[in-house]
Amino acid sequence: MKKLLSYISTPLFYFSFILALVVFHPIQVICRTLFGYKAHKVSVDILNYILMRLVILIGFRVKFNNRVDLPTDRPIIVVSNHQGTYDIPPIVWMFRKHHPKFISKIELAKNLPSISYNLRHSGAALINRKNRTQALAEIRKLGKLIADNNYCACIFAEGTRSRTGKLKQFKSGGLATLLEEAPNALVVPFVVDGNYKIEKNGKFPLSFGEKGTYTVLEPIEPSAYTPEDLTLKIENLIRTELGQ
Repeated sequence: MKKLLSYISTPLFYFSFILALVVFHPIQVICRTLFGYKAHKVSVDILNYILMRLVILIGFRVKFNNRVDLPTDRPIIVVSNHQGTYDIPPIVWMFRKHHPKFISKIELAKNLPSISYNLRHSGAALINRKNRTQALAEIRKLGKLIADNNYCACIFAEGTRSRTGKLKQFKSGGLATLLEEAPNALVVPFVVDGNYKIEKNGKFPLSFGEKGTYTVLEPIEPSAYTPEDLTLKIENLIRTELGQ
């Protein structure tokens, strides 16, 4: 029965997901062109709320654990594990008060409705993984942006998604570069648990009836740590939360 539900629900989910992206693309353009950054951000927040909730179409049940009330008068760096495409909408929604900006590979800034437009115009760091100089410059620019505006930078410290859910070793370079530009940033570990199960069968059909949890852990003052020690601490905290 679960397999049958997977085959029935997956096309409906994909259609709804793509439709939301297509519909919100011109909405984003209009909001940004006519009303500026704040209106554009609201449109992006609403889009990500919808995308986050669409997983109900594949029976995916979500639990949110937010243990802290984060300040809005200083920059924040969210360090998360990465399990799949569907990690991003809950991060955008849960940290919407802090104006989350992502570090993303530059290829995603082209030809994807809504996603590419937002990446190009939201302040995201668009990095070329084959060009270290360009990548560092983009991350530094993001660090300066969050420092100047008390925004939030989001980084997937594994560097790439874990398709099995098993945590990969965290890399410290991105966090270190952000902290060089925003040394007063508060570092917040974020745990994604279960999203990898959605695509455990591959892209089609998506697995029906899985469960996921998104958890905001206690923030860390980075001044007492080297970037390497801080990264290891965050990795261990997330590993513990995942039961690994």
